[in-house]
Amino acid sequence: CEVILFVIIGPFWPVYGVAEVTTEMFRIIHGVMKYREAIRQGMVQEFSAVRDHPDPKAVFFTCMDSRMIPTRFTQTHVGDMFIVRNAGNLVPHSKFFVAENTTTEPAALELGCVINKIQHVVVCGHSDCKAMNLLYTLKDEALTCPVSQKRSALTGWLCNHGLSSLEKLVTLQENGFDQPLLFEGETPLRKFVAYIDPENKFTIEDKLSQVNCLQQLQNIASYGFMRDILMQGKTFIHAMWFDIYTGDIYYFSRQKKQFVEINEENYYGLLEEVMTYYSQYD
Repeated sequence: CEVILFVIIGPFWPVYGVAEVTTEMFRIIHGVMKYREAIRQGMVQEFSAVRDHPDPKAVFFTCMDSRMIPTRFTQTHVGDMFIVRNAGNLVPHSKFFVAENTTTEPAALELGCVINKIQHVVVCGHSDCKAMNLLYTLKDEALTCPVSQKRSALTGWLCNHGLSSLEKLVTLQENGFDQPLLFEGETPLRKFVAYIDPENKFTIEDKLSQVNCLQQLQNIASYGFMRDILMQGKTFIHAMWFDIYTGDIYYFSRQKKQFVEINEENYYGLLEEVMTYYSQYD
């Protein structure tokens, strides 16, 4: 039985020499200790302020990618958002289920929008998404066969819930990227047009990621318990996209029919568009 000896140098950081030990958990545990020293007290005060009266502003669907830190790039705090993360920021369409309460994503929508009456649902994808990169390879039908799905949980997840996004991208490739895509919004009759990366700034996989964000809005609206509150203007659906290489955040503008970078030049214009869009429900 091998014995590993630890020597503590400084307050918390271990040094080891008897055997090679993975450092990743040390980093996490050390981070907890730094949190206890520097951050915990302030967070407890934030928890106390919202403990009995939390007022979250959004249900935020995003990818589980370790580079995605939504509370940081939205500068939100304790109690501000319900965050749901999975591979590829997918929200399964209701057609896949006999009942609407069979997976985490619709359960999160019900908890957030119906029970807690949160007004905004945001789907946020990102560049270099490993799930979207894999989804793009599924254009090869041999990779989507039942055997492949059984061998890979991720492939099965993407085949079940990502192929509708891939089909739309393939349509764009065949027709040309200067052509628009049509998506259903809050209701089947409330459709919106989208041009995907008209400036051709991003890779084909990143284009797929942007298509996928918009497809999830359509999927969200497929649930019966969401349909009523969306039609009544009690809840609104949005798409955002994060470029991990530049740190830029994009918002899908229904007015401009494309993802628009949120920056100093168009910040007020986007706010005005959002307010105008919501006023249509009044």
